[in-house]
Parts: sequence; structure tokens; C-alpha cells
Amino acid sequence: DFPNMNSAYAEVDGKPVHIQPEHVNFGLAIDLPKPDGSRSLVVASIKAAEEMDFAGFWAGYEDIIRRARANKLTMEDFTGTTISLTNPGTIGTNHSVPRLTAGQGAIIGVGAMEYPAEFQGMNPDALTEMAVSKTITLTSTYDHRIIQGAESGDFLRRLHALLLGEDGFYDDVFRSLRIPYTPVRWMPDVRITREGQIDKEARVIEVIEAYRRNGHLMADTDPLEYKVRTHPDLDILEHGLTLWDLDRKFPVGGFAGERLMALRDILGVLRNSYCRTVGVEYMHITDPEEREWLQQRIEVKHEQPEREKQKHVLGRLNAAEAFETFLQTKYVGQKRFSLEGGESVIPILDEVLIAGTDHGLDEVAIGMAHRGRLNVLANVLGKSYAKIFGEFEGNMDPGSVQGSGDVKYHLGATGTFRNPFKPDAEIAVSLASNPSHLETVNPVLEGIVRAKQDMIDKGEGGFTVLPVLLHGDSAFAGQGVVAETLNLSQLRGYRTGGTVHVVINNQVGFTTSPAAARSSLYST
Repeated sequence: DFPNMNSAYAEVDGKPVHIQPEHVNFGLAIDLPKPDGSRSLVVASIKAAEEMDFAGFWAGYEDIIRRARANKLTMEDFTGTTISLTNPGTIGTNHSVPRLTAGQGAIIGVGAMEYPAEFQGMNPDALTEMAVSKTITLTSTYDHRIIQGAESGDFLRRLHALLLGEDGFYDDVFRSLRIPYTPVRWMPDVRITREGQIDKEARVIEVIEAYRRNGHLMADTDPLEYKVRTHPDLDILEHGLTLWDLDRKFPVGGFAGERLMALRDILGVLRNSYCRTVGVEYMHITDPEEREWLQQRIEVKHEQPEREKQKHVLGRLNAAEAFETFLQTKYVGQKRFSLEGGESVIPILDEVLIAGTDHGLDEVAIGMAHRGRLNVLANVLGKSYAKIFGEFEGNMDPGSVQGSGDVKYHLGATGTFRNPFKPDAEIAVSLASNPSHLETVNPVLEGIVRAKQDMIDKGEGGFTVLPVLLHGDSAFAGQGVVAETLNLSQLRGYRTGGTVHVVINNQVGFTTSPAAARSSLYST
């Protein structure tokens, strides 16, 4: 927008020359402390910065800083700088007027980000209530021989507008960094000025309810496609709230275990709960007690799993990945129904089985179609690799009904699962045999489970055999037997106390894309 700010004054043969460089080589003034306590200043430049998006510029910035601190800058890094930025604000300076360097027409100074002096003695809560924010001072030292004062002032005005988000500046930054959300918008504070207006406390409750209802629409559940995820119901501006309300505290009535929370923290819990890589849709449930039970487990402040837990999940993923990679390498051309892309189902099943041991269940019974069956047999039920590989090599049980080469994907098994965190805790686990017809195993498994529960005979509290059904996304949406089985779930003669359903969505229903496979947003 202002190419002249990137120009320079020089003299050639005693005559003044206006130099217009081909690129913006953006210099960074880097303060480096020395071992003896003194400091040195170096100015290295990011070459051709105007050709970069924000992600590229950030990577270049980090590279320059890292190499400067490691004393690994080269002469190339120091040459050709056309405009510089210095940041005395890092040591608390409000603003400064730095001196120009030969070959540059301007240097931009960045001051400290602080509250205006007249507000610095105020209570932080009062500042928040009054919508007083920190400010930052930018200065432009320019060569008056080639740059006019109005031009420099207009340049600073443009910087001010961009930093407030004009012309989609932060949208471009988010897009470059592949942040799938819309940025917070700058706008004036909204005040409740007259009787009859809905107060902000009520609007915050509206926001919480909106996330509970539609937060799943912003969840990142598609690893194959990047897109900005937004929904008008989840935009605080639509609820009469602004960025000035982010640090104000509002009564939340026990939300996330708190009575009062800042809007920023409320949104943090809501986004972590509903809009990250897990979407939860449950507000259609008519029983308020059930909804509250779910909310108490969903709306919690994010906590990192313990290191041992993380290592265990990684080990399960590695085992699932290594199994499929070996089969693909060893048995090239063999018909396979791979779990590739859905390996996370192994740690999911692992977690279900661990919970089964924690709650004293007698057995977990699994039903599934072909895809991933061998992986489940090996890594969940503990079927030996030798036996599975032998089936690939044609060593089938002569007593079994022979098929078309995919018989191994029809076979069931039984085993014992041991809780890796409680060595003495174990549970029986079984996988039902399965015909070729997708989802036919659903009512069969429910019948097996109900029969086992009846034999155990613990009465109303006797749902100690847990059914787990694995589905493909297209089959779940397309096969009528799925809905028929679900409709039996609450009937006294058929109920099993609930089923865990895991739908593996690889976005390809044999040869069909989701857009051509169903009318609903989700396959469920």
C-alpha cells in the first residue's frame, strides 16, 4: 500500500538517488544479552517478506530469532535490509525515536503494551467494567528527503486500522495458520442503558445454551478438509456481547463447577467441551436429569491426561498401525478390509474395556463388520498373530464353511482383557461371528448379550454384559436393520441396558461419498 516507505536515499557520483528495492527485506532489531551482563543489538532481515503469508512470515521470524540466540547468523542475514522494526516495548519503554540506518528510508518502533498513564492506578476490575484496554504506541522514523510526513502518517493510520481487524486482516492471519475459527471483532462496548433491555447475565446464559445445542456444528470432526467453522448462534456478537465483556465476570449457576466466571473462561470451557475434536449432540434428550448428567461430564476444565495414560494410548495406536502396515507389506494383492485411517478405534475399545473392569462387568461382547476386524482380534481380543497370518496364507479350519477368500473377516473369537493400570483386574471379551451382509450382526449380538444376561440372572441390576457395536458410516445410515434394532432397545423383552455404538467414518461408503449417501449431517 505504501511502497515509498520501503525506499531509500543514496548518493551516486555525488548526486542524490531515490532507490526503490525490488523486495521488502524486513529487518528485526534483536537484543542479545551477553554472559558478562552487557547487551548487544543485531539487525537481521527476513528476505522478500511481502511474498509471504502470515504463517511463512512467522516461520521466518522464529528462524531468525533462533539463529541469532544461537550465534548462527550469517553475513547474508544482515545485508539488503530495506525497512526495520525495533521493539523497545519488551523492556517497558513506551515509545522511542530510533535513528535511521544507511540504505533504509524508515524504521518502525513498537512501544510497551500498557494502560494509559491516567488509568494505571485503577483496580483491574474497574478497568474491565469501564472497558479501558491496554494501548501500544507505534512510531515511524522516516527519511524526510524521500518520504513526506503525511505519507508516514497515513502509513501509521493504515497500521492502526489493520491491527483493529479492518479488511479481514485477522481472518487472513487465521486462514494462514489454519485456525478454523473466526477472530474476535473489535467494536465499541455495548451498555444496558434503559429498562426493558435484556441484561448481559441473561445473554451469557443464552450463549451457554447455544453451545450446548449447536457447539457440535463447530467441532473439528473432518481430518481430511480444512474449513473455517462458524455458526451465528455461537457468535457472542449475535447475543449482544463484545470483546469488552470477555474479562467481565458473570453468574453462571454452577457451570463448570463455578458460581462466577469471566466470559473468556466460559467460552474457553465451552469451546474445549463442544468445539475441538469431539462434537457432542445431546440437547434433544427430553429427560433433564440425563442432560445434566452429561453436562457434568462434558463441561469440565481441560486437563491433560497423565503421562502413563498418554503413553498407553500411543502404544495402542502404534500397535494398530503396525499391524495394518505389516499386512499391507507382506500380503500384497490379498483382499483386506483395513482399519487404516480409523486406528483410533483400538484405544477407544481399550477405554471401554478398562471402564468395564472398573465397574465390575462380567463381559464385553463386540459385534462388527469386516473393516478392522483382524486388528480388533489381534489387539483387543489377543488372537495370536501367527494364527491370523496363517489364515492369510490359506491355513483355514477345514471344519469351517469356505468362502471367497474373506472367511477370516467373518470369524469371531473370545478372549480375556487385562486392565493395564490394574494388573489384577480383567474381563471376558468376545467378538461375534459376522455374515457378509453389513449390520446383520446387530440384532444377533443384542440377542447373544440378552441371553447371557438372562443366564447370569441378576434381575433389574443385571445388565453386566455390555454390548459394543462397530459400524461403518454408510451402512449405519443406509441399513434398515440398524433402526429396527435401536427400536427394540427399550422393550422389556429385548433390552440389554444400553449399547456402545462406534461408527467408523472413513467418508467412503464402499464407492459412495457422504454427499451421495445420506441426507443428514451425520451418519447417526
